[in-house]
Amino acid sequence: MREHRGWVWIGAGVIALGLYGFVATLQPDAHFGRILAAYGGVFVAGSLAWGMVMDGFRPDRYDVVGALICLAGVAVIMYAPRAT
Repeated sequence: MREHRGWVWIGAGVIALGLYGFVATLQPDAHFGRILAAYGGVFVAGSLAWGMVMDGFRPDRYDVVGALICLAGVAVIMYAPRAT
């Protein structure tokens, strides 16, 4: 919408996101939800970094703190001791 590319472009984006979500449901790993949650935390921090590099975005302290909280959540999800 921001770049005024039209409804076809918007529709393609909606379809791509929908397909991404559908493909995630087909994963055979019983812990895929955990993997996807960790990916989400990395995605948040990576999105801020992408904006800084590609768009000249300058995050404020709350952006940085939020990204660090997300990465801390990733660490908890991935490395917490669990009974298997």
